[in-house]
Amino acid sequence: MKLIDTHCHLFSEEFDNDREQCIRNAEMVGIEKILLPNIDVSSIQRLYETEQTYPNKCFAMMGLHPTSVNQNYEKELVIIHQELQKREFIGIGEIGMDLYWDKTFLKEQKMVFKTQLEWAVKYDYPVSIHCRDAFDEIFSILSEMPQLPKGVFHCFTGTLEQAQKIIQYQRFKLGIGGVITFKKSTLPEVLKAIDGTYFVLETDAPYLAPAPYRGKRNEPAYIKIIAEKLAQVKQVSIDDIIQQCYQNTLSIFTRLQE
Repeated sequence: MKLIDTHCHLFSEEFDNDREQCIRNAEMVGIEKILLPNIDVSSIQRLYETEQTYPNKCFAMMGLHPTSVNQNYEKELVIIHQELQKREFIGIGEIGMDLYWDKTFLKEQKMVFKTQLEWAVKYDYPVSIHCRDAFDEIFSILSEMPQLPKGVFHCFTGTLEQAQKIIQYQRFKLGIGGVITFKKSTLPEVLKAIDGTYFVLETDAPYLAPAPYRGKRNEPAYIKIIAEKLAQVKQVSIDDIIQQCYQNTLSIFTRLQE
């Protein structure tokens, strides 16, 4: 079984006591690779250290998360851009918009998101897009871009209409995580109507652990639970889901094949 966790913050402090064990747990369920989206300037060192400790297993992205966009966003972007020019990454992320917690820096979030999309096109990188209560704003920005990168709408929990809109761009996949297992989630009904060629698997660990671990720390190995639930929703075998999602992931994160 070949699995790729397309979105995991394994460099987070939550894993400091058992990161090695989490890697072993991931390998036991068939995870080959773990993609690590950056948060902001403060997380870069931990990101690099984790990648270096687990070469050919963990792959770093570089980007500025929307909830880290504040009055210092210009300085953060300068440093993020400098990092992008120093070395290769698996993608640009985690980028996007988040209007759930705070709309204070709405204008700045739009600017930062657009800038990083432009970098992704310039450097030929896929993107990991964070979208929370911001589909309209993100769709507006994407529609203004003369050229779009490939990418993933990370932790997709939108409506069928929003999923169809994403698919129409013909550049993006939907990141399916632990929310699909939540009792009150409407995601299973949405995904029933979406073709399996548009899914990739992710955990977003340490966040959004699937049932029965909801509310506890998430870890990469739990991706098997997500795959099982998605297979149930699509009424196919788990092997079919894993194989399809694996190929879908490689079609976006093409550097994984190098």
